[in-house]
Amino acid sequence: MTLDLPLIWAVLLAIAVLMYVMLDGFDLGIGILFPFARTPTERDLMMNTVAPIWDGNETWLVLGGGGLFAAFPYAYAALLPALYVPIILMLLGLILRGVAFEFRLHGRTRGKPFWTVAFSAGSLIATLAQGLVLGGFVQGVTLKDRAFAGGGFDWLTPYSVLVAAGLAAGYALLGATWLVWRTEHELHGRARRWAWIAGAKVAVLLAAVSLATLFVHPRIAARWGFEGGAFDLARLAPLLPVPALGAAGLVLLAVGLVRRAHFLPFAGALVVFLSGYLGLGLSFFPAIVPYSMTFRQAANPDNTLALLLAGAAVLLPAIIGYSVWVYWLFRGKVGADAGYH
Repeated sequence: MTLDLPLIWAVLLAIAVLMYVMLDGFDLGIGILFPFARTPTERDLMMNTVAPIWDGNETWLVLGGGGLFAAFPYAYAALLPALYVPIILMLLGLILRGVAFEFRLHGRTRGKPFWTVAFSAGSLIATLAQGLVLGGFVQGVTLKDRAFAGGGFDWLTPYSVLVAAGLAAGYALLGATWLVWRTEHELHGRARRWAWIAGAKVAVLLAAVSLATLFVHPRIAARWGFEGGAFDLARLAPLLPVPALGAAGLVLLAVGLVRRAHFLPFAGALVVFLSGYLGLGLSFFPAIVPYSMTFRQAANPDNTLALLLAGAAVLLPAIIGYSVWVYWLFRGKVGADAGYH
């Protein structure tokens, strides 16, 4: 039996992107929530909840970008020119956030307010840029002979701005529910209020983005059985578990907050993200450059993919094992006496 290497690599990249969104999403969300903390001590505590893991979370972004370049070079060559501006903004935001993380905790006291603003601004810039990348990707990329043939700002549309706003609300929800899980006392109570507000915004924006996505491209509308202003239930029915999963995630979030549970709201937020990710993936699969290039057309030859897979067979277990170990090692509530050194 021959392995379907392009499909295997498409699945691996999809998992890497999902892992990045879920894991780095909550620490970006903490940066977005930074301005709403009442004191510098609360901000220190918020940062301490992610201090041991935030840079490890970004490993999945490196794996996703590197895997796209290595396994699907034609897609990489088409997508990067189409999305240069928001990708550069995202990288600058991540760099600013990383520098601010270290300098705020280890720098001079008088510079702390500046690095506080830089950490929050870097988190928000990176998040909005990721939303613009996602929106520009979903609405499609103009190709000619497998090369980008559109304009440098094709990605900037009302749809991509809506997606960016939705992603910012989603990351804020992940950050708030993470703090509900990992903190206590006054910050824990404040995080619950943030989670309620962010959850309401996510519910509204998720519905708005889902509806708007149906009008982005005829293929998406056809995939979801939406034609002539109405749904074809026969085509829609097999896909209904995806929005049902999102609704279940919102219910799980609300129930967890009402019952004053600790982990349950965070689990609900993750389920909401999983639903949105699956919905978008189903909308354009098997295209890897919507809607002009499939993952098979973009893939390297099988011998190259096989060599890459041998490397991934060593690298992926190492990344997963390290991540599980670090999360287990730093489990539990983070108290006011915790420190980052």
